[in-house]
Amino acid sequence: MKSNYLSPWANNVSPSPTLAVDAKAKALKAAGEDVCGFGAGEPDFDTPAFIKEACAKALAEGKTKYAPAAGIPDLRQTLADQYHQHGVLSDANAAQVVVSPGGKYSCYLAILATCGPGDEVIIPAPFWVSYPEMVKLAGATPKIIFAGDNQGFKVSASQIEEALTPASKLIILNSPSNPTGCLYEKSEMEQIVELACRKDLLVMSDEIYEYLLYDGSTHHRPASFSTEAAERVITVSGFSKTFSMTGWRLGTLVANPTIAKAVASLQSQTTSNATTFSQYGALAAVQNWSSAMDAVNEMLVHFDRRRLKLLDGLNAIDGISCLRSQGAFYLFPKISEMGMSSEEFSDQLLEKEKVAVVSGHAFGADGYIRLSYATSDEIIENGLSRISSFCKGLSG
Repeated sequence: MKSNYLSPWANNVSPSPTLAVDAKAKALKAAGEDVCGFGAGEPDFDTPAFIKEACAKALAEGKTKYAPAAGIPDLRQTLADQYHQHGVLSDANAAQVVVSPGGKYSCYLAILATCGPGDEVIIPAPFWVSYPEMVKLAGATPKIIFAGDNQGFKVSASQIEEALTPASKLIILNSPSNPTGCLYEKSEMEQIVELACRKDLLVMSDEIYEYLLYDGSTHHRPASFSTEAAERVITVSGFSKTFSMTGWRLGTLVANPTIAKAVASLQSQTTSNATTFSQYGALAAVQNWSSAMDAVNEMLVHFDRRRLKLLDGLNAIDGISCLRSQGAFYLFPKISEMGMSSEEFSDQLLEKEKVAVVSGHAFGADGYIRLSYATSDEIIENGLSRISSFCKGLSG
């Protein structure tokens, strides 16, 4: 019997460190430990009731069969109408919209449909942990470009241009960002999209946190910048973060007809379709947008309060500095002055103080850690006290 059971693809991919940290924190809690968990990448609020009711109604009505691979027609058309209003689509063409089993899968399909062996994908760091792994699974090569807190964690068009080679195929943008919460200004995005058009590149714009914004910030959709941008930009989003529907696994993808058709074909051969009755819950969210956004805005009031509490608390600790995030529900403080790697810092913090954070090395940024404020005020207060105690112990 052969001992090499695994394929090169399986051997080449790493497990998700964010899910691993969350699982470890939950296991410690289950064992009776008092853990302050900052690792979760999901809202700690329930899905709005009317969305759940629409899903339950669909389930009761027997909408439990296969759906079209690209999504139920009403949801695709409603999304197309919305993206047309945003300027992403020149007309409300539902054929350019694909509903998938999660925003993560939409990202993967976007990469798989456009990149392969011999291609390079530009990934700004700090990056969401799954981007490089998805690129490797497609047989392509991730090319990382770093931007630290001195740049607001945002790469410039000139940085990208310097890194380009004849093999460059795709640029990944994520605004608002996981893990930093940074938000690209329109002019910054325009320069990157102009570069993509000039150099014959594609752009995948991951906009999963597009409605989680603070301080009056505005989200900009690069596909809306021009006709050529709409042709080259693949817009990825979903329902998970905005409506606290992480377990529903519903993502969206909008692209030119050629790419959208390829994505739907890939999905038809891998997952068939997103769960049928879940799509009816998503349809209710988009068709009742005002009610849906009322729930989001209520959630944002709590997120904003927690954001500022965590930000102020972190910046009050000697040796830690943290930029003010503008979106999502993360902070990404710098801990390099503590004299250890971010992985060592995170491991010891969990072991000694029972505080779970995600090491910055997982995001391509050693010297930083990620904390999610999608948690209670009590956990934030207790966690800050423990982090402060831990850091004092290091400096003492």
